Amino acid sequence: MAHKSATKISREEELLLEGFNKNVSTKSSALFYGNAFIVSAIPVWLYWRVHTIDVSSYAIMFVIGTLVSTWLVAFAYKNKKHVLKHKLAVKREAAVTKEITKKLDDDKKISKKEKDERILWKKNEVAEYEATTFFIFYNNSLFLAIVILASFYILNGTSPTVNYGLSIGAASGMIALLSTGTSS
Repeated sequence: MAHKSATKISREEELLLEGFNKNVSTKSSALFYGNAFIVSAIPVWLYWRVHTIDVSSYAIMFVIGTLVSTWLVAFAYKNKKHVLKHKLAVKREAAVTKEITKKLDDDKKISKKEKDERILWKKNEVAEYEATTFFIFYNNSLFLAIVILASFYILNGTSPTVNYGLSIGAASGMIALLSTGTSS
């Protein structure tokens, strides 16, 4: 029978588990869906101005395409961010440790355990920020490149409505599919 103290997890272990958790915070989720919506809505302008589709006549198609694309692109952000976050945490460990140690050297009251917790927390925070910004940029760039390539070159001879549906579907579907791979 395990002792009660043995089953409790320490604050350091809690932070470590939080770092490996695939769930994203509400703040990150809002950031992902906001960015995904913006990048998914950009092709509406392209089809309105370049392909001269009347937005009011095809509003339902644009809304459905934008919403489905938003969900798929946000899904891709979440998947890839988690993978890169851990790789970045390992790479940034020395720099973060040096920075936090330098800041906390003057404070003699702080214990080694608390210093380690702060280093772990800061390393996690830096890796989270870098992974989030990188994959938002990466996925947005890839999404727009695929939409433009499909719209102007691959599906050039199709009607604008078919062109929109296929290019948005292919771009967001490919982004989501590529995000499920294990390497980055």
